[in-house]
Amino acid sequence: MHTFLKSCMGTNRKAWLLLLCSAAGLLVSVGAGLCLGANPIGVPVFFDTLIRKNPDDFLYRIIRTVRFPRVFGALLAGSGLAVSGTIIQSVLNNPLASPNIIGVNAGAGFFVLLASALFPAQPGLLPVWAFLGALLASLLILLAGAGRQMSQLLLVLTGFVVNSIFTAGMNTIMILNPDAYVGAGNFLAGGLSSLTGKNIAFPAALILLGLMLAMLCSHGLNLLHLGADCAKTLGMNVLVSRFLYIAIAAVLAGAAVSFAGLIGFVGLLVPHGVKLLIGSDNRFVIPASALMGGMFVILCDLLARTIFLPYELPVGILMSFLGSPFFLYLILKSRGTD
Repeated sequence: MHTFLKSCMGTNRKAWLLLLCSAAGLLVSVGAGLCLGANPIGVPVFFDTLIRKNPDDFLYRIIRTVRFPRVFGALLAGSGLAVSGTIIQSVLNNPLASPNIIGVNAGAGFFVLLASALFPAQPGLLPVWAFLGALLASLLILLAGAGRQMSQLLLVLTGFVVNSIFTAGMNTIMILNPDAYVGAGNFLAGGLSSLTGKNIAFPAALILLGLMLAMLCSHGLNLLHLGADCAKTLGMNVLVSRFLYIAIAAVLAGAAVSFAGLIGFVGLLVPHGVKLLIGSDNRFVIPASALMGGMFVILCDLLARTIFLPYELPVGILMSFLGSPFFLYLILKSRGTD
């Protein structure tokens, strides 16, 4: 273990520096998310309020019941979606792929609304249904590209088809059963305004599990990133490995969608930013994406809930404004490589 760590330190000091800076930035963003908002709270007052724990204190109720679940939920959603995007890009060997673009988020969202309509008395199982939907969408993309060389743009177009099918399914459920999901508008836009500790507890466990599994699989993802033929020559069972890694990505994306809704482009923007800074070694890209993804969504959510005070913008809308131009840039850039 000591030899491995020493080797990692020697080969990529820039990556370790980014991890340290990302961890520090995440702590700062958590503090900003907890203290800032429609009712700004000074740091001394914040800690004094937490220490006193007065349930009748208005500030204490805001911190405990509103800001803690919201900031923690943003951290989880950002980390889960960013690492899910990293895995999907490596498995498909396609820099244009991300959970929202190839329909993974839409698949999770469709199954969440379907489960809400069919089993309204079991809201605690929504993360499981979201995982199944995300996994189904991912497998459809894998099957579409199996056994043939698909260009980057063709794979993305296939993802758009899958995304459209599941989006149509969500719209159908909302028309036939408008009461299937309380707060469905916020869910479809991608919002964090109604989170509680209770409805993020189970998804939090799934995301933490998925992040640990992703770290354990980082070496295999590096092999897949080299191409299927190269991975086979190095002894990898490509079919089984792809299914395993896609399942991990589905756990992460599905768990995030189950409570945060259809937040898009985190899994595209963050991995690209990380790889631009430190390269494509998933041993570093995965933890850096987890840290920077959490920080990114916390800060975007803070901006979304303060920029138009007293009104609040769902963070998913802000993400679309940020991510769509970048995705268009990637498409234009890829035309010369296909």
